[in-house]
Amino acid sequence: MEELRFDGRVVIVTGAGGGLGRAYALLFGSRGAKVVVNDLGGDRSGKGSSPAADKVVEEIKNAGGVAVANYDSVEDGDKVVQTALDNFGRVDIVVNNAGILRDRSFARTSDTDWDLVHRVHLRGSFLVTRAAFPIMKKQNFGRIIMTASTSGIYGNFGQSNYSAAKLGLLGLSNTVAIEGQKYNIHCNTLAPTGGTRLTEDILPPDLFEQLQPGLVAPLVLWLCHEDCNETGGLFEGAGGWFAKYRWERARGKFCRTSVHESVTPEAVRDNWDAITDFTDSDHPSSNREATAILASGLQDLSTEPAIKSNPTSASGSMEVTGPLSARGITLPPSSFTYEPDQLILYALGVGVSRKDEDALKFLYENDENFSALPTFAVIPSQAVMFGGKLWQQMNGYTPNLAKLLHGEMYIEIVEPLPTSGTLHTGLEVADVLDKGSGSVLILDSKTKDDSGNLVAKCQWSLFIVGDGNFGGPRTSNAAVPPIDAPKRTPDVTEEFQTNIDQPALYRLSGDKNPLHLDPSFAAIGGFSEPILHGLCTYGIAGRIILKAFCGNDVKKFKAMKARFAKPVIPGQTLVIDMWKEQSRIFYTCSVKETGQKCLTGGYVDIAESPAASEKLSPALTLGSAAVFQELSRKLAQDPSVVKKVNAIFLWNINVNGKLAGQWSVDLKNGSGNVYEGEPTGNEKPNVKITIEDEDMVALMSGKLNAQKAFLSGKLKASGNVMLMQKLGTLMTPQSKM
Repeated sequence: MEELRFDGRVVIVTGAGGGLGRAYALLFGSRGAKVVVNDLGGDRSGKGSSPAADKVVEEIKNAGGVAVANYDSVEDGDKVVQTALDNFGRVDIVVNNAGILRDRSFARTSDTDWDLVHRVHLRGSFLVTRAAFPIMKKQNFGRIIMTASTSGIYGNFGQSNYSAAKLGLLGLSNTVAIEGQKYNIHCNTLAPTGGTRLTEDILPPDLFEQLQPGLVAPLVLWLCHEDCNETGGLFEGAGGWFAKYRWERARGKFCRTSVHESVTPEAVRDNWDAITDFTDSDHPSSNREATAILASGLQDLSTEPAIKSNPTSASGSMEVTGPLSARGITLPPSSFTYEPDQLILYALGVGVSRKDEDALKFLYENDENFSALPTFAVIPSQAVMFGGKLWQQMNGYTPNLAKLLHGEMYIEIVEPLPTSGTLHTGLEVADVLDKGSGSVLILDSKTKDDSGNLVAKCQWSLFIVGDGNFGGPRTSNAAVPPIDAPKRTPDVTEEFQTNIDQPALYRLSGDKNPLHLDPSFAAIGGFSEPILHGLCTYGIAGRIILKAFCGNDVKKFKAMKARFAKPVIPGQTLVIDMWKEQSRIFYTCSVKETGQKCLTGGYVDIAESPAASEKLSPALTLGSAAVFQELSRKLAQDPSVVKKVNAIFLWNINVNGKLAGQWSVDLKNGSGNVYEGEPTGNEKPNVKITIEDEDMVALMSGKLNAQKAFLSGKLKASGNVMLMQKLGTLMTPQSKM
């Protein structure tokens, strides 16, 4: 097991002369950190002084560590931080642990009792953190711990001053976490229970002995380590047991039935059971989530109920209502006309620069190779969705767009997009899924040119918060699934630093949601500042993969999938990790400053020159290559076939009796794969199949019957031939095997 180290890190621990603070300081010191041991040396009420800090420093040094003492009050936070700068030149970690008790029953709590506790716990933590924050911001790294208490979470007799300060620290911590995230500054809150001088006459003696402070310290070190991505969390720790808290909110009840109706106390009384019912409760983790759920209810007041309870049609049959009523809705093709300027604007929006190789082919309409970026395919499809006609078609179901999140995106490029003209895009709700906490609308679009030729397909997965639990399916064969990247070192890694003005430029391509530009709208959504469009991040990743694996040849870019995991703040650096496996490029996209993944489950399918075919017959173009590309697409749509088949097939494709190409269809490992050549690694095919190229095309088009082909010798097979029958789930209906 690799040891978590803090070599080169500088840690400030306040109140570190004893108890929990001492345990934190000793453990940090033993793991290579340079420690500032802060302690006034007073008793638990804050009176008196002692050389407590010196003793802890001596313990750290005797163990081979590095430490200095600081005796300033936490109310002089700048002086505490200056000690770290004077001795070590930086501050990486602050553990706000200093505290005192002035326990009194509420009625007997004096102004002094209240003020002293708040000055040490809440104001002291604020002042030390405020002094350290700009240093952490400049060095783009910081870890902060606020110390709360179960008394703050639940309350405790005789501790009104203490519990109020402790819960105040949670609010302070959550805000620091939000404002610090873009600078890689994480802030978490700990509610510890330890056998210390503050609890020695509160806890029973046998329990006091079991709750040694050193059993809490490991949680603090993990939360402060550079590998830990946790921020804005609240944790409890005691005796080696740790747990994370989350907010829970009842679904609640609107005590009015329309926006025009007033509310009376009697209405609150009559709905009290529903107001306090935690069945199917919410767990909002941000203002954005909490507001979205509330906004959905407010919209429902001004519209018909989103879900009706089992109405019956005039004919007596049950009608489909609620989210499921959206399934199958289609929109006729909508026109989208554009000129080269729109392609150039989109390219600039996703970060194309003149300093890039081949940049002019995307930025200059007079370039002889001027092209549309493949991911531009989302723009005409998006225009149909934003047109509003889709939502008007949903009779009996009115989704609240304020609580809509973009979950996943898939595009498939049939032909390179024209550099100007008019495209026609139709839309269909392919399926509706019930995820419990919300519904998922799967929208398929097809884009054609003026001649009626199919140019591109898109699939949007839209998650609508709070619209779940309507009895619908949880999965769908219509959905193109994301696929996890290989568990090995990436083949290629590229970085791209976004610009603070990136969303201002990208929105000109059609998505003008103010969340991406207006700080006030971002705040309503629960964000500390505007966030980058998810499809902008998607487009950036797409063009980087286009360059890295297609040489910027748009004809080679065939399909792209991604799941939107976390938001990106404009100005942050994107890290795109890429893995090549045959004609599929797996990728993830992370934010360098936070280490969090913003795009997951991603892959891009590319068209390569068939390496094996080139070796065997350089001038040959196999018609069956398209067959295997289609099999690859079908497998991506339904990877469950892997478990059903559990076998590897090797296809030998002949031309005039001579081997012209080989394809492996792996329905055994992971999510399956279709690729050129023999099985990779140590894998052996379970079945070998030999067929002429033209017969393979005829087979898949339904012109040749598989069984007759096998009996006549046109299709030859060896190995476990019976497994071929299971391929019917992957083949077209006309050619089941």
